[in-house]
Parts: sequence; structure tokens; C-alpha cells
Amino acid sequence: MGVCAVAAVFLFTAGCDDAAKRIAQNRPPAIQPSTYQQSQQTAPTTPQSYAAQRQSALSGLPLHRVPASLPFLAPSPLSASEFLYSYAKAEFDAGQVEYQAGHLASARKSFDLALDAMLASGLDIEHDAKLGPLYQKIVETVTSEEFAAFREGDAFTEQKVETAPLDVIPEMTFPPAGATDPKLTANAEREVALVPHDLPLTVNQYVLAYVNFFQTPRGRAIVETGLRRAGRYRPMIEKVLREEGLPQDLIYMAQAESAFQPVAISKARAVGLWQFMAGRAKEYGLERTWWVDERQDPEKATRAAAKHLRDLYDNFNDWYLAIAAYDTGPGNVQKAIERTGYADFWQLYERNVLIKETRNYVPIILALALIAKDPPRYGIQVTPDSPVDTDWVKPGHPIDLRLVAETIDVDVETLRSINPELLRMVTPPDPNYRLRLPAGSAERFQTEIAEIPSDKWVSWRRHLVKEGESLSEVARIYHVTPAAVSDANGLESGARIEAGDKLIIPAAARPDMQLGKLTRYRVRRGDTLPTIADQFSVTSAQIIAWNHLKSSKVSRGMVLRVYPGGMRTETAVAQSHKTQPATRGAVHTAAAEPRPSRVETERASASRSEAAAAKPAGNPVVHKVLPGETVWSIAHSYNISIEALRNANKFLLSRPLQAGDRLTITKPN
Repeated sequence: MGVCAVAAVFLFTAGCDDAAKRIAQNRPPAIQPSTYQQSQQTAPTTPQSYAAQRQSALSGLPLHRVPASLPFLAPSPLSASEFLYSYAKAEFDAGQVEYQAGHLASARKSFDLALDAMLASGLDIEHDAKLGPLYQKIVETVTSEEFAAFREGDAFTEQKVETAPLDVIPEMTFPPAGATDPKLTANAEREVALVPHDLPLTVNQYVLAYVNFFQTPRGRAIVETGLRRAGRYRPMIEKVLREEGLPQDLIYMAQAESAFQPVAISKARAVGLWQFMAGRAKEYGLERTWWVDERQDPEKATRAAAKHLRDLYDNFNDWYLAIAAYDTGPGNVQKAIERTGYADFWQLYERNVLIKETRNYVPIILALALIAKDPPRYGIQVTPDSPVDTDWVKPGHPIDLRLVAETIDVDVETLRSINPELLRMVTPPDPNYRLRLPAGSAERFQTEIAEIPSDKWVSWRRHLVKEGESLSEVARIYHVTPAAVSDANGLESGARIEAGDKLIIPAAARPDMQLGKLTRYRVRRGDTLPTIADQFSVTSAQIIAWNHLKSSKVSRGMVLRVYPGGMRTETAVAQSHKTQPATRGAVHTAAAEPRPSRVETERASASRSEAAAAKPAGNPVVHKVLPGETVWSIAHSYNISIEALRNANKFLLSRPLQAGDRLTITKPN
């Protein structure tokens, strides 16, 4: 979090309305107009462009020109606190929407903007009747267990998605050019007479218009992608449809909905092979958590879609109406029938009582079915992918997919492709979660993964030794020591490694002398118990216990006893119960910064300690900040105080540490 975000937000309002323009005119002179602000003098703000404009504002602000605090100038008739509440509440609500959708980075950005605005306002937030509860709610949200879970590994890496085909298939205006071509009509009619089908295949101008489109370069690409990927899932889908007693031709709905891409997502936020919306998915038993989205599980989603389609057919007793209801909802189709008196899709189409998307939905599916049943007739040649054959394992603990891939020697993207329901690079903390592996690899996985403690599965790795690699070179790749690699693999001192050996790569151990050492921390403005805990790689509960706090609230100036990384011995734990409550006074200070992952901290610590030991005392060392490092983690790995680090790098007194910063490290003589 930083004040620059707040500056960007309030400069953004320059083009919103007259009141906001008055704010921009009164901004501190130290802030220079960005390119974005200049463009807003002639380009009015629209709701649709808000996100893009806000990002433009953020990127256009020079960080070094943002003052340490910004005055809040409220537009009349709102007071400063009312204006702040309105803005922070809007950002928080937007963050919650993104969070529920699984977009962690976007959610965090919105939450940060809300918090930054409050902390930079200069208002007494805690004692304000509206701002106080909102502030606490935001803090509780961003420090919740789920939001903070698994900072090790890549649990925060979100999955890539694909655009749903229906979002790029154009809406037709009838009669379209070429739709009534006699040759095209005759070709389609002959096909209907020759190929087997268990859904009625109507040939009319609406269907033929899409048959014509799917032979254009743009449409052909959609068809070819779907026909190729259909090979992966056809046996499974046909089996489910057969078990549910449904027509096999319903498979072409998945061709239209997703082109058989399990990670397809539409503009309306429908997801998966069968494009379920969140509410309907839940109705049919598809769960969505921060870790998995079962709408993207091909088999579970197919089963849910089959049950939904069976229910729709039982309601309307007509497959075209059931298919239309799948797209627009059964209530809308029922209203159209009641309005016209016709329980026939084409009659509803002609009377224009269904939305345009739904009217085109059925013709699109029929057109795709005609082409898919005899692609060469329409000049399309595609080799389908092979069916997916997998094994199942229950890891029982969260595990990084990269470790799985390295254990069974497959590409990590292969694992992701056969487990498309996984939203992260780490499996969920669910002992019953079943992970798919390439066929024939389950036994090998179970045997080899047993060599690594389960609590290390999100941080440790494996390495296949290449020709000419030494133990030192392998250790350097992962920023650990050769001794640590030797210990993890039971290698004797001086042992050589050979190409083809597979090594366990452990997380580096921090120097024992630095962990658990009592540090006193003075609470600064804007600190919360969770942010302080994050900075020192401990929990809020530990700080409460060490300081005998009666609540989770801390106030500026309070002095806290903290043991970075936690206490190391039972004696230290017992000693903590003898400490006095937190007091006020001048002691060590440090800016609250995000806690690094354990792997990042340990690797950086080992690497920095080795580098520091190699330099004579008193000689400066230049340290480039890695992602996830904090002022504390860097200071303790060089065995210097936080004050010494800040004094040697004055810019740390005015802004938080950032990845890529270059720090001057001077060890004491």
C-alpha cells in the first residue's frame, strides 16, 4: 500500500463532475498532472472505462512527487468524512465482488485503495461512527485466513482463462447474404437425410446463416478448435449423457458454449465446458472456493449440465425449448409461451419474444451439429485430440503442482490441463481432494513424494541433474546452500552428483541466532496487529500472548514485544508469560510491509548471509531487493539493525520498500 494510490484516486476524479473538478484544482502543487489527467480535460469519465482510467492514473503518477500525506478536500455538500466513507465503501464493495469471483489481485488492489485513502486522510478514523466500523471490516477481510492462506508456494497464482465462443460469434441480421444459397440448402438437407441424429435437425435460413458463418475464416477457427478438443472429452460426455438418458447430440451444446475449453469464461461470467453461472452451478452441486471451481471440472460440470437439461426437458417436453431455457432461464421461456400461446421455439423466434442471444442460440447449436457430423462436406479437416486418460491420487495435504510435475517428470502445464478446476498452482487444503495424474504415474508419485515431509509440499522442490551440473550449481539455482541439499538427500561430504540424479531441494534454514530474538516494536500510525504480525513472520495471536493484550487493537506509540519468526524453545515460551504488558517509549521502528513467503525469506536470508560473510566488515554491499523481502528480513540476514539499514538508505524513511530497490549495506566494524 502507498500514498501514491490515494493520489491517483483523487486525481482521477478530475473528469467526473464539477465537485470533483474543484478537488483537482485544489490539489497540492507538488503533484504534477499525469498524461491521464491531461487527457481527461477533453475525455469525460464513463462507468465502462472506470477501471482502465484508474489504472492509467496510477501508472501516470511519479512516486517521488507524492507528499507523505494528502489533505482531504471534500466536495460540497459532503463533509470530509462522508466523502471518504463513500469512496472507501465503493472500493471495498468492488474488492468483495472481485474476491468472490476469485480475482485476488484485483480484490487486493481495491481493498488497498480503500485502506490507503483512510490512512492518508488525517481523519480520526477509529472514533468516527461510520469510518471506524468500515475500517475494521476492511482490515478483517484482507487479513482473513483464506485471504492470507499459503503465502508459500504459488497459491496466489491465478489460472489463465479462455474467451467463450458465444462472445465472439456475431448476431445475424436476416435474411443474411448467402443464407439462402440453394447449394448450401441442398447440401444441408442431404446431410440431415443421411447422418444419424437423436435431436431434430431443422434446416432453415436461421440455421443456414450460421452454417455459412462457420465456413468463413473467423468462424472456421472456432469450429476447428472445438472439433479438435472434442476428442479429449467425447467419450466421457457420451457416457454421462447415456447414463442420464439424454440425446447424444446435446454434446454440440458444449461445442457452442466453450469449444470444449474447460477454462472458458464469458462476458457474463459464465464458466467452464458448459458455461454455468454461479447460481445455477450451486443449484446442481458445483462448488466454487478460492482453490477450485468445479464448473471447470469437465466430468462434474457435464453431469450437472445433463441433470439440468433433463429437468428442463421434463418441464417443456421439447428439446429446442429446453435448449433455449438453458441459455436464458426457464422462467423467460415460460413467459414467452404464456405471452404468445405457442410452445414452439420457431414460433417464439418469429414473434420476437425471446432475447436476441437466445433466438440465435438454438440455430448456432444446430449449425455446429450439421458441420460436426460431416466436416469434409463443409471443407473442414481436423484430427481430434486423443481422449484424456488419467490416474487419481489423494495427496491429503496441499501440494505445489511444480513439485508434483518434478516428482513424476511431466510438464507442469500437463498437470494443469488435466486438472482445470484448480484455480491456483497449489491443491486445496482438503484431505479428500483428488488430483489427476497422467495414466500410469500414480504409484510412482506415491512412492517418491513420501521422501518429502508433507508440510514441505508447498515449498520444497525437486531437481533433475543435468549433464555437467555440480552440487554447488544446483544449490545456487534455488538460492540454498550445498550443505542443505546434501542433508536433504543424505549425501556424504564431498559426494558427487551425476546427470539423471533427482535431488530434493529444501527450503533454506535461517540462522538460528537471528530467529526468536526479542525485538521491541513501537506501533506507528496506520499499523494494525495483523500488519505487524506479517512483518515479523508471526501471528496476531502470538503478539497478543507475548504482550498480554486484552484485545486485537493497538494504538500509536504502544511498544510491543515481538520474537521474529516465533520463539525457538519451550523456555522462551515460558519466559514470555513473565513479560510486562506493552508500554510506550522510543524503541526500534519499522514500516509495516507484506510478509514474504517462507521460501523467499529463507532463500534470501541464506544468500544474503553468505554474501555478507564474504565481505570484510565495514565495506558496503549493494543488495537488490527481491519480491517478498521486508526491511526486517534483509536487516536480520545481514545481522544489522533496522535503524542502520534505514539510515544508510534514506529513501526508506519516506516510502515502503519495493522489489528492485538497491540498498547499501554496511556491516559494523
